Amino acid sequence: MTRTIDTAKLKELDGSVFQHNRSNHPAPLWDDGLIRRHDLTGPRYTSYPTAPQFSDDFTEQNWQSAMMRSNAKGNPLSLYVHIPFCDTVCYYCGCNKIITADKKRAEPYLNALQTEIDMQAAWVDTRRPLLQLHLGGGTPTYISDDQLKALIRKIQQHFHWQSDDSGEYSIEIHPQTVTPERLGFLRELGFNRLSLGVQDFNPRVQRAVNRFNSEQEVKDLIIAARHYQYKAISLDLIYGLPHQTCDSFATTLNQVIALRPDRLSLFNYAHMPELFKVQKQIDAQTLPEPQDKLTMLHDSIIQLTRAGYIYIGMDHFALPDDELAILQKQGALHRNFQGYATHGNCDLMAFGVSAINALDNTFAQNHKAIAPYIAAINSQQLPIHRGLTLSDDDLLRKAVINQLICHFTLDYATIEKKFSIHFASYFAPELETLKHLADDHLLDMQAYGFTVKATGRLLIRRICMVFDRYLQANINGSRYSRII
Repeated sequence: MTRTIDTAKLKELDGSVFQHNRSNHPAPLWDDGLIRRHDLTGPRYTSYPTAPQFSDDFTEQNWQSAMMRSNAKGNPLSLYVHIPFCDTVCYYCGCNKIITADKKRAEPYLNALQTEIDMQAAWVDTRRPLLQLHLGGGTPTYISDDQLKALIRKIQQHFHWQSDDSGEYSIEIHPQTVTPERLGFLRELGFNRLSLGVQDFNPRVQRAVNRFNSEQEVKDLIIAARHYQYKAISLDLIYGLPHQTCDSFATTLNQVIALRPDRLSLFNYAHMPELFKVQKQIDAQTLPEPQDKLTMLHDSIIQLTRAGYIYIGMDHFALPDDELAILQKQGALHRNFQGYATHGNCDLMAFGVSAINALDNTFAQNHKAIAPYIAAINSQQLPIHRGLTLSDDDLLRKAVINQLICHFTLDYATIEKKFSIHFASYFAPELETLKHLADDHLLDMQAYGFTVKATGRLLIRRICMVFDRYLQANINGSRYSRII
């Protein structure tokens, strides 16, 4: 049964992220009609410009030029490594993955991956510190201990690994496939952060999406992670899955809160079987109604903020002493292809199928399928499929969008000083559009800039879309899911 949003509950919140958004003419902190009106399809803005703007004309020479510029600036490095393999398929998944129980299928890929690391590293100034590393997928722990060890040793061979444990080295794991003892091995390799894909604890929901991990399995892993002194533990949940109800998801969330992870990501399930064939395994009739999904989000924000979590923005929550919350308070939070980040001054090098480099003013993405990826490596070519060199306008809009999505406020003078523009003149059409969003109480506009209000935080992607030149040029947005 569909429930209405309890606006009174949100108004009761004290000390939460919503508190400072009051004004002399306050709008409701949650307005169903307002949210539905602005809940458009749009990008997640892990980058700007977004991946659909990448060009097939981008070449290895473009990448080499970007790397030389990157070396000249000498910024620290962040690495992403994509391991696409999984033992079983999760029906909701839209990731680049390969489902196989045959572990031998990973060997040619891992060999090519190590060769790619050699090839890219040959261009890098090895004095640059490696501040971040993230293994994603797929399921990175699909590969064996020996294979993982060889991969990490390869990275350490080429890059300035922080041996004092000051780097942020993280790995994604499927809780059902990893034992507490294996977390000790991963810690010895150098990983000090974990991301656990929980999604939901409800057995009926788990059966519907073919994803299984019990509360006890996750609890045992978190206890072990604390024992091995991992610095941060993050749990991922998904709302909008088949058979979820507002009450059942609240139960899962209470179970998660009791585990006290440092960070939580709360993702909206986007049912797009026309793009992700595996989603055809999900019966669309069992999905929650859009209003119920909004209620899940609304109630989750209440639960998490009352439990002491800070609403970082969009999908993310963190405890007050977590680095994400601290850096946001300091105005130093950043965002990249992996989401919110604590080191925004890093250049990103990425390895594996579909992985995206972000070097200097350039994005470069690898082939999305294994066959052309390995073929390029065997031909002694970087497996670059497409990319983009950002224009001055791209860099300007990227800075604006990153500031909004991380800190929910924009000071015109700061942007003007950095890019030598007059903000009101350069963005005159955008400011006119923002007036309509201000009329809907999504933001508070002043002569010096604007601040996003409470409901605007839920719709921050909608505000960012105003500054997206490619969307405003009427490029088809149907490839995106809804922003909430």
